[in-house]
Amino acid sequence: MNSLALQLILALFWNVQQVPVLAPCPDSPNCVNSYQSDEEHTPMEPLRYSGDYDKAMAVLKDVIREMPRTDITDSSNVYLKVVFTIALFGFEDDVEFLADTLRNEIHFRSASRVGYYDLGVNRRRMESIREAWMEIAGDGQ
Repeated sequence: MNSLALQLILALFWNVQQVPVLAPCPDSPNCVNSYQSDEEHTPMEPLRYSGDYDKAMAVLKDVIREMPRTDITDSSNVYLKVVFTIALFGFEDDVEFLADTLRNEIHFRSASRVGYYDLGVNRRRMESIREAWMEIAGDGQ
């Protein structure tokens, strides 16, 4: 194999990055997401946007930053991970967002770290985020 071909092959594999994927919800009813539908989980609609996904993710970050007890722990141009701390007992919930740039959607997963039931906390949180998103972004961003 000549040197140029080897360099091209190495360059292709060297620059391959792992694409983030949102994990499915567990069997417990303490999780909601925008892509999984089964006996335990009723999916929610993803956040939809038009235009630039960078702007859509910036709007989402603004919405998150305005919410109490939040910590953005990971962020890229298409992925966002946030930890929400529950005021009463200090429990932490993990929320992830992933932009599907081909469909102009931002999918999400919100799950409690502990416990079996969440008493609807994750669903209400995502509805609240959607409401704030719509106020800033408008219909379809």
